[in-house]
Amino acid sequence: MLSVVADVGGTNIRLAVCDLETGALSELKEFACAEFVTLEAALAQYFAALSGEITHLCVGIACPVENDHVVMTNLNWEFSKQALQDKLKLASLHIINDYTAISLAVPFLSAEEKIQIGAGECQTDGVTAVFGPGTGLGVSHIVKAAGKWISLDGEGGHVSFTPNTPEQADILCLLQTQFGHVSAERILSGQGLVNLYKCLCTLSEQEAKFDQPKDVTKAALDGSCDIARKSLAVFCQVMGGFAGNLALNLACTGGIYIAGGIVPRFVDFFQASEFRRCFEEKGRFKDYLTAIPTFLITHDNPGLLGASVYLRQELTSIN
Repeated sequence: MLSVVADVGGTNIRLAVCDLETGALSELKEFACAEFVTLEAALAQYFAALSGEITHLCVGIACPVENDHVVMTNLNWEFSKQALQDKLKLASLHIINDYTAISLAVPFLSAEEKIQIGAGECQTDGVTAVFGPGTGLGVSHIVKAAGKWISLDGEGGHVSFTPNTPEQADILCLLQTQFGHVSAERILSGQGLVNLYKCLCTLSEQEAKFDQPKDVTKAALDGSCDIARKSLAVFCQVMGGFAGNLALNLACTGGIYIAGGIVPRFVDFFQASEFRRCFEEKGRFKDYLTAIPTFLITHDNPGLLGASVYLRQELTSIN
């Protein structure tokens, strides 16, 4: 009998078999979500390749999961939890937010699976925040209580974008004409980077050349487009301000961790950016934030790792 974990984003789905005793992951597979009409179809294809009966499944998914009917935010998948469990004949099915999963991975990351950005030291009994720009902007917090890691769910990626410079205020005004409410996700995501680039093109009275985040990133890193490079720099500034807000909201002395599929693509640029300065510059609370560490997660599959932690905590006992 097998236990399976899955990490479902707006672009890709990753799956693995989880050893409930050790937490070891095996049979790792990754598929493009666009290859499947439904989540059930993706799971069925993966299950069919395994040798053994699947009894337990934990899915971290990029959307709210409070109700039986789950509707993804950035993908046209929706399903009933109960119907999915019945269809797949599972003894247990756990559907959690993707950043619930990613946050639960944090206590189990090795030193080699994260990079510290700036100064600060983690307080072991402190709240920890995790966020990450990807197809969307995920946010979660974790605390340890009664010997168990608990993720505090939320939709923090949809809080209002807060500009911290005159240039960012101009960007906000441009985006308001397009979207009305401008969430942090409208900047800190793949499409958000494109939004940012196009706004800076408008402010510079230049024609936009790129429509895909990968093209903006490439042009920024190879030096072929000054506005693309400026876009990536402002992206890091906004990320720093956003991270600082998270740290203040719940006194995150356990540290701030950055996940998602975007930042690992430009690690060197990010380390040299103004992220940390913008994180710390909160006026009278600068010294407070200087003591809080920030990290970039470099683990290949934190969502799968965290889903395995959740499943093992539900079914067994781990530290």
